[in-house]
Amino acid sequence: MIPKKRIMVGLSGGVDSSVTALLLKEKGYAVEAAFMKNWEEEDVEFCPASVDFADAQAVCDRLQIELHSINFAKEYWESVFSYFLDEYRAGRTPNPDILCNREIKFKVFLNYARQRGAELLATGHYARLQQQGGSHQLLKGADPLKDQSYFLHALNQDQLSQSLFPIGELHKPQVRALAKQAGLPTSTKKDSVGICFIGERKFKAFLNEFLPAQPGVIETDAGKALGKHDGLMFYTLGQRQGLKIGGQKDGGEAPWYVVAKDLKRNVLVVAQGQEHPQLYTQTLLAERVHWIGEPPVQLPFRCFAKTRYRQMDQACRVEQEDVGSYRVRFDEKQRAVTPGQSVVFYAGEVCLGGGIII
Repeated sequence: MIPKKRIMVGLSGGVDSSVTALLLKEKGYAVEAAFMKNWEEEDVEFCPASVDFADAQAVCDRLQIELHSINFAKEYWESVFSYFLDEYRAGRTPNPDILCNREIKFKVFLNYARQRGAELLATGHYARLQQQGGSHQLLKGADPLKDQSYFLHALNQDQLSQSLFPIGELHKPQVRALAKQAGLPTSTKKDSVGICFIGERKFKAFLNEFLPAQPGVIETDAGKALGKHDGLMFYTLGQRQGLKIGGQKDGGEAPWYVVAKDLKRNVLVVAQGQEHPQLYTQTLLAERVHWIGEPPVQLPFRCFAKTRYRQMDQACRVEQEDVGSYRVRFDEKQRAVTPGQSVVFYAGEVCLGGGIII
């Protein structure tokens, strides 16, 4: 009898990774699990790592699989968090979860899994994989409300060839039902939200611990001063909440939105109305573009793209701008396209890759 493959599961203490381990165990694989700690934090009010680890251990006890506890905080700081700070310092809004997947979960953690004798790494991402002509394709998750291919677009062929996404064919209610049926203690656990190392804490207070705030003036798009901002790093394009400039006499009662950041003058530029023209653009420039498979042979080419997670696919035309950078021209204007975020390309269900919006 040929022994089943050894698989390492990244177990977060949530229901998705729990069911990932469950499905693999039911298929007879030799399953081990690992709980990753990527952030050194003593404030348990905001970083309930001990609670998540206890939940992960309870799942492993139920499934009778071994759980390892590993700490990649040093690697996380060097590969992800330093980039996160640099981007905010430069006035952009980064997406560290994408970098975390590429540099930590599917690199450092994958290496750890292989050293432990695992042939494959499995995670609870809502995404799918298929082989096409010797190439590994990343597909959207079957659940359109949970598809996480956007966060995985920076993975390469080697990483995808050693990965599994067992719940990618399922919808979230099915995952919870399987967990409940198997008696897993995470079946009703609330989904985690927020940036992986920040969690649900107050973002402004957290960021202020690492970057000194530089308050400045809030101006209208016409150059009129309206008030003070707490620091440009705390705001993103299209933001409405937290501006504290309500009740202005000019312009009626329409709400104010962030439309630009003037880094040289340390000025936050705002305009009134959700549909203000400065909130919209029909083109963007992306750099550090990564293609999951072979780069496009013919340029320009047409595809679909997202400029943020859970956005509906947007039809566009992609042109080569320079080496490693591409101009994306959308059929329709896009709202609040944010520098530092990622634009991710799709051909139907297939994720082609993506890059950083500049």
